[in-house]
Amino acid sequence: MSRTASFVRVVLAYLVAFGVAAAWLWLGPDTGHLWLDTLIADLWATLVIFGSSRLYSNSSMYDAYWSVIPPALLVYWWAAGDVGIDAVHCWVIALVLGVWAVRLTANWAIGWPGLDHEDWRYRLLKQRAGRAAFVVDLVAIHVIPTIQVFLGMVPVYVAVTRHDSTIGWLTALAAVVGSAAIALEYVADAQLRRFTAHRTPGSVLDSGVWAWSRHPNYFGEFGFWVAMALFGIAAAPADWWWLLVGVVVMLAMFLGASIPMMERRSLSRRPGYPDVVDRVSRFVPRPPRRTRPPHSADRIRG
Repeated sequence: MSRTASFVRVVLAYLVAFGVAAAWLWLGPDTGHLWLDTLIADLWATLVIFGSSRLYSNSSMYDAYWSVIPPALLVYWWAAGDVGIDAVHCWVIALVLGVWAVRLTANWAIGWPGLDHEDWRYRLLKQRAGRAAFVVDLVAIHVIPTIQVFLGMVPVYVAVTRHDSTIGWLTALAAVVGSAAIALEYVADAQLRRFTAHRTPGSVLDSGVWAWSRHPNYFGEFGFWVAMALFGIAAAPADWWWLLVGVVVMLAMFLGASIPMMERRSLSRRPGYPDVVDRVSRFVPRPPRRTRPPHSADRIRG
């Protein structure tokens, strides 16, 4: 299947998904809680994308959902919120989130080969699941990421639906953190694309921002969700502790699942990767070590 045909199918699937979500919000029962109504609609849309993934035997159909749904949530919440919301605060959030969504979605579109290709992590999860592959596909690959993103967006919900006075300097800090995170992701992804286009088998990317972190794109993504949490705290500082739940969930996903999978794959496929592990930070960027530290056995002999 060509890339064009693949994109057409993805766009149609997403239009249907958004249509189902909108129909639920318009015609479905009102729970009395705006956040719960949108969560249910979000899950209905996810089920549509899951059905499309099963139809084409490709769970990568879900990939764009991560960056497509947050702007829709923001717009709906803002439109349905109370009158009197701090418009400047909301527009700053919309600008940062909008730039993030456009960049991340464009990065996916540029690098996506089409429906003939499925992310190796999805294949691996389903292969390991055996007879439970259907459940793993539904829950682990589709539903859980949707809930993670929704939790990450809860601070945005608070920020655009409450009309309490906002903390201006914290809003500015959140905008700076979010912009820096997006810039880091942009640079990391651009460097990765250039490396991938010219790499040789077994080669390792350890230059540019990748010399400071083995996963700078994940760190940038984490930084973006920290910024969303700060926006929420700026609007409701008394609720700061539960507005960080989404950030904690994101961090747990990166450190507990995404990065370990990438690390194991790199160690098995790239002979030079152990040296990179010794020199380059795993997650948080820092200057690389100049020399490889001695192994424990060397230290004992010394």
